[in-house]
Amino acid sequence: MVTAAPLAGKKVLLTGGTGFVGRHVLPRLLESGASVTCLVRARSRVEDLPSAVSVAQADLLSGQGLEDALDGQDVVIHMAALLFGLGWQDYLRANALAARSMAGALEDLKVRDCGPARVVLVSSLAATGPSARLPGVGDDAPCAPVSAYGWSKLLTEQIMGRALGDRLVTLRPPVIYGSGDRGLLPVFRGVARGVAVSPGRGREFWVSAVHARDMAQAVLLACDAKARGVYHLSDGHAHTMAGFCRGMARALGTESRLRVLRLPLPLMGCVAGISTALAVTADAVSVRLRGRGLGRVPSWNLDKFREARQEGWLCDGSRIGRELGFVPAVNLEEGMAEAVAGYRREGWL
Repeated sequence: MVTAAPLAGKKVLLTGGTGFVGRHVLPRLLESGASVTCLVRARSRVEDLPSAVSVAQADLLSGQGLEDALDGQDVVIHMAALLFGLGWQDYLRANALAARSMAGALEDLKVRDCGPARVVLVSSLAATGPSARLPGVGDDAPCAPVSAYGWSKLLTEQIMGRALGDRLVTLRPPVIYGSGDRGLLPVFRGVARGVAVSPGRGREFWVSAVHARDMAQAVLLACDAKARGVYHLSDGHAHTMAGFCRGMARALGTESRLRVLRLPLPLMGCVAGISTALAVTADAVSVRLRGRGLGRVPSWNLDKFREARQEGWLCDGSRIGRELGFVPAVNLEEGMAEAVAGYRREGWL
C-alpha cells in the first residue's frame, strides 16, 4: 500500500468521523501520527471512537462552535453529508448550508492567520454527472449533476472553493462500499435472499466503485501539499451492476441461486415515486402531530431513481495515481468479503 501523506505531528479536524467512511479513515489518520479531533453534534454517539481521538462539539448548520473547533488545526477533512433525503430542501439544508457555515468560519480564521493550510472535501461523482463510456469522466470534465444530491455536492464544492481557493482539495468518489455502510445494506440483504436488481431492461448499468479502505488512503494522500484541485478515484475497474451484485453473492455464498432482475425504468420510477410520496406524507403528519419530522427516508426514492435511470456512472481515477501515488489495494472479491464480515459482526445480516 502507498505511504500516506506526512501527517505526523499535524493537528487534523475530521467531520463525519462517526460515519461509515469515517470508521475507515480514523485508524489511518492515527497510524500516520496525526493528532485527530472529531467534530460531532451534541447528540452524536462518540463512545465507539478510539481513545486517542479528541472530540469537539459544533453545529454545522448554524455554525455555532465551528470557529473554535477549527482554530489551530493544520488540516480539515470535511466528510459529513446527507446521502438520503426526501427532496431538494433536505440536501441543500444539510450539505450546502453546512458548507456555507464551514466556509464562513474558515474565512474568519484566515483573516486572523490561524486557519488550516489544507482542507480536503469528500464530495461525490454525483457532482460531476453520469457516464457510461470508458474510461469515464475525468477530473476536468464539465459538471452536469442529475440529482438533488449531486447538485448539493456541487454547490458545496463551489461555496468552499470560493472561500478557500487552492487550499481546497476535492475528492469525487463513486460508489463506496465496505463494513459499516448502511446505504448499500438493503442491496446486500436482497442478494442474501438471492435477488438483485439492475436498472433498465436490455442494457447493462455500468458503475465505478471503491472500497472504504482505499477511500481512506485517498483522503490521506489528498492532505499532501502537492495535491491540487479535483480528483476522481475508483478501484480501476468498470463493473456492471449485475457483476457488482454477483461479487456480493460470492461473499454471501448465494451466487448459485442469485437472480438479477432487470426491471423496466418506468416501473422503478413508479415505485420510487410512491415510496417518496408516502415518506413525505408521513413526515408531514408527524410534524403536525408531534412538532417534528420522522427523519426516515426510504433508500429507494425519486432522487436515487434520477441517478439510476442514467446509462452508467464511470469515472477515470488515473490522475490521482499519477500525481499522488494512489494505488487501489482492495479488489472487488476482497472488498465484498470485508463488507459481509463487517455486516455479520454488527448483526445486520
